[in-house]
Amino acid sequence: MADIVDTRTDAETALARAYEALGRGVPVAIPTETVYGLAADATNPLAITRIYEMKGRPCFNPLICHMADLAMAEAHAVFDPLSRAIAEAFWPGPLTLVLPIRPESAIHPLARAGLDTIGIRVPKGFASRLLSAFGRPLAAPSANTSGRISPTTARHVAEDFGAKLELVLDAGPAVVGLESTILKVEGETIRLLRPGGLDAAEVERVTGRPVLRNEKAGAAIEAPGMLASHYAPDAPVRLDARDVAPGEVLIRFGGTALPGEADAALVLDLSPAGDLAEAAANLFGYMKQADATGARSIAFAPIPSRGLGEAINDRLQRAAAPRG
Repeated sequence: MADIVDTRTDAETALARAYEALGRGVPVAIPTETVYGLAADATNPLAITRIYEMKGRPCFNPLICHMADLAMAEAHAVFDPLSRAIAEAFWPGPLTLVLPIRPESAIHPLARAGLDTIGIRVPKGFASRLLSAFGRPLAAPSANTSGRISPTTARHVAEDFGAKLELVLDAGPAVVGLESTILKVEGETIRLLRPGGLDAAEVERVTGRPVLRNEKAGAAIEAPGMLASHYAPDAPVRLDARDVAPGEVLIRFGGTALPGEADAALVLDLSPAGDLAEAAANLFGYMKQADATGARSIAFAPIPSRGLGEAINDRLQRAAAPRG
């Protein structure tokens, strides 16, 4: 099992140990406000290869590179005025921007899957402090086996990777609980590549422009989280459930009971009060809890698609998709 160091009680030790491991090209699990990330030096091809190997992630699926601040981001990517305005409004925070890579950037092509663009994010919390100390971008996809449920606690990470991982930094449960929203600006158009922890409506409010959704099935992978099957538990997932079969786990929303609950293996409620932010924060943890029961399937009651519900439903649709 990996060593877990609590950043809240021993920040200096956590910082020193992470700095040393990253310098050796060893991936480290780090806390962010979205989910826990498996971080490695984005300029080191061996370190990046270790991320792909540890996760079992296909190398055509690019990695998000985390930056300490906008200044570091601008050293590696070309910002148009609209992208810069969005970054200034929402960084640090749960937003990734896909931008053209600068020719002089030291980020290795492996991190961007050979694309001429790079996904960049500036996180909040201890990750920001670590990035500032390390002084280089960290490639950091979610700290879980590829395609499986994303981790929102240090314990989730340690249980998934076991002895394969050297160090996990623990800052408590992730506050947002969903991966970042991914946007790409093309001219005067803002495209949503992946819904996430930042409501696209907030971007529309700040920019005064619509955020266009990807509607083309089988679109080329431009950013993480675009694979059809992703975020999946072992048990099959059933969406928009109106009742519960005996032995199923029910994950509901808004305190609304469903017929058959009495015979369910487990009943969980993402937010009894109908709060979508609370539901987002609980989503992956409840999916892991449901899967741990060994139930034959997991039934999800309908979740509204407004606000963060868009990102929640995106994750559920990918969790329920046919698995290759």
